[in-house]
Amino acid sequence: MTARAGRRRVWAPRQAQQEIAMKESIRKQDLSSEHPTAEKCFIVELSNSADDERLSIARARVGPGISTRWHRLKRSGERYYILSGNGRAEIGNMSPADVSPGDVVIIPPMCRQRITNTGTEDLVFLALCTPPFAADDYEEIDESAS
Repeated sequence: MTARAGRRRVWAPRQAQQEIAMKESIRKQDLSSEHPTAEKCFIVELSNSADDERLSIARARVGPGISTRWHRLKRSGERYYILSGNGRAEIGNMSPADVSPGDVVIIPPMCRQRITNTGTEDLVFLALCTPPFAADDYEEIDESAS
């Protein structure tokens, strides 16, 4: 409940929110499903299903000294939540920025991006996409154009 301009408002789920399916579920992490990508990182899809139509979550791992390829997502906004390791994020027209555990990198749709592992251990982060990631959303960008 919040007070605003002297009125009381009770927060309740909106009807429109109920139209998007979300089912109760628990997804166990399975690192054996980790696979390499052409982007030069390793990915484990943690959640990308009809159980949650609004969000996908993947665990990404970038080896020491590796930079992912320049790319963008056409429809999805993406957030990186850094779990371990150290890196440098290059996002859109921003200056490159160092990232470390606990940092959040926010990447709008159609925004060029790459991340470099600047440390001596794996750089591991969660990639959260809204709407959920789909393979046809991914677009590699010619590095010579960046």
